[in-house]
Amino acid sequence: MSIRHLAVVCSVSALALATACSSSPPRNERHLDGSGVVSSATQYGNVSHIDIVSESARTSGGGAVIGAVLGAVIGNQVGSGSGRSAATGVGMIGGAVIGNSIERRNKRDGEVYRVSVRLDSGRTGQFDYDSIDDLRVGDRVKVEDGQLHRV
Repeated sequence: MSIRHLAVVCSVSALALATACSSSPPRNERHLDGSGVVSSATQYGNVSHIDIVSESARTSGGGAVIGAVLGAVIGNQVGSGSGRSAATGVGMIGGAVIGNSIERRNKRDGEVYRVSVRLDSGRTGQFDYDSIDDLRVGDRVKVEDGQLHRV
């Protein structure tokens, strides 16, 4: 095995390990308003919507990244000159699509409640919860440190 091939294998392995060890931020620790600004100030508002969202629809992107890298490495082994470049590009795109679909298939299927809150400031915040107990549309809530509390 040549030094180049060994370097590629080591790089892909390191990327795979780094992606596998990463984790998503815990749910409900951040408050995202409609503009995408993170806020930790205490605010008040009313629940405007409660939607059920499938968790399988969300992926981290790690599968696509690993798939793209592996696809590019495999594609780079095919052809020579500009044909090799084309094969690398096709391998990268195909690997990304396949990697993302594998991640989506292996992800835990489940549903979360996405609670939308119309804040008194006029902005809208969204919060994901595994359970919402008896929270209803129209309830007055306090948003404190990214958490909803009924008032």
